[in-house]
Parts: sequence; structure tokens; C-alpha cells
Amino acid sequence: MNDANTRIQTPLAKARGFGSAKSGVDHWIKQRLTALANIGLVTWFIYALISLPLNDYNVVYSWVQSPVNAVLLILLIISVFKHAVLGSEVIIEDYVHHKGFKFFKLVAIKFTYFALGVACIFSILKIAL
Repeated sequence: MNDANTRIQTPLAKARGFGSAKSGVDHWIKQRLTALANIGLVTWFIYALISLPLNDYNVVYSWVQSPVNAVLLILLIISVFKHAVLGSEVIIEDYVHHKGFKFFKLVAIKFTYFALGVACIFSILKIAL
């Protein structure tokens, strides 16, 4: 009568060992932190674009040359692309079920966003310096 199937266990004992791998909380916190950073940086960027005469190339070029604006633009690029990577990972992990294709998509998304981010930062640095 005392075999493994009829043991009386508490719900905590049954759940022990089947819990989180502790990576979801880190991912969730990073996503929230980048979202908060995006609120401030995107608000600054929109305000700056509204206040600039966008039809004048030289004004926008000199605006990007300003050290404060260049640093804030680089922070904006890093934050937006990191947030995009985190969000894309969640979508792929939730909706792509084939392991090989999921791995390929995750690597491709990270590489694509990294390449786009580097190109954006390079462009800003080329103007600023």
C-alpha cells in the first residue's frame, strides 16, 4: 500500500524541482527597465524633432553634432533595440514550436537588431565626430 503513487505530499513538495529556471524574472526586469528608459528618451526625441525645422538639413546635422544630443541618441538606439530584442524573443519563444527553427529565429533576430544598432550608432558617431 505504500508505493510511490499513493504517497501523501504537500503541494509545495510536489512542485519542488519543477519551478522557474530563474531566467524569466531577469528578462522581465530588463524589459521593464528598457521600457522606462524608452519613455524618457522617446519623449525627449519627439520634443526635439518637433522643435527643429526638419526641412533644413544643416540645422538637423548640427543638432546631431551636439555632444549631449549625440549621447542621448546613442542611448535611445541602445534602449530601443534592446527592448525590441527582448520583445521579439518572447514572441518567438511563445509562438514558434520547432526547436531548430526557434533557435535560428532567435539568433537571426539578435544578429539583425545588433547589426542595425551598430549601423545607427556608427552613423551618429560619424556625424558627431
